[in-house]
Amino acid sequence: MAKIGIFDSGSGGLSVFRELRKLLPLEQYFYFADNAHCPYGEKTQLYIQRRARFITEHFLEKGADIIVVACNTATAAAIAKLRQEYPDTPFVGMEPAVKPAALGTETGVIGVLATAGTLKGSKYLNTRGLYESNVKIAEHVGQGFVELVERGVLDGPEAEATVRASLKPLLDAGADRIVLGCTHYPFLRPVIERICGPGVEVIDPAPAVARQTRRVLTERGVPTGIGPYSVTLESSGDPAALNRIFKLL
Repeated sequence: MAKIGIFDSGSGGLSVFRELRKLLPLEQYFYFADNAHCPYGEKTQLYIQRRARFITEHFLEKGADIIVVACNTATAAAIAKLRQEYPDTPFVGMEPAVKPAALGTETGVIGVLATAGTLKGSKYLNTRGLYESNVKIAEHVGQGFVELVERGVLDGPEAEATVRASLKPLLDAGADRIVLGCTHYPFLRPVIERICGPGVEVIDPAPAVARQTRRVLTERGVPTGIGPYSVTLESSGDPAALNRIFKLL
């Protein structure tokens, strides 16, 4: 049985946990929502690195075999530093799903919805640089998306108005592939897909992250599939949002 630590600035990383559970159903999971410091998108790189270090130490005390940084902003700001400071611990982060969007577009335009921190991060910028000569990449911050999810507002007039405002520039640019660049955003996927319509594909990188986690565990010889399954939910702030989203799973 593998011990898997997962963290995010809030409840959004549960979208990654959901995919991990599908592939690795009999493991011991620890999920930490750093919601007392959410959102990360407007925090400095140093601030996020300090929080990531604190959470990593917490997971290591629990004997974590692997740590999944289920947050695009934290991946951009901190995962390189974590790998440097904890060389014996494997970390899996969020990869911007620009490649499948770029390879699949028919209009030649893809849209990326992400936090400001992710869009400024070197990981995203490097990935964008590989494809922007072949496709047009329109970007927009999902303004208010994280706050909606943390409040449990996943549909209805408020959610639709908020999502529509951030999607409009991408759709107006002609994007037929929308990359979700924040782990909170998949919880708004039904609203996003409804606004986009049938001609636009919405791409969530969480399944690829789950596959990479399983691959790393296998490569390191960590036994999986033994059980029993368990999950521990923790938060640095009010646990209500975390529990609310978890029940939706």
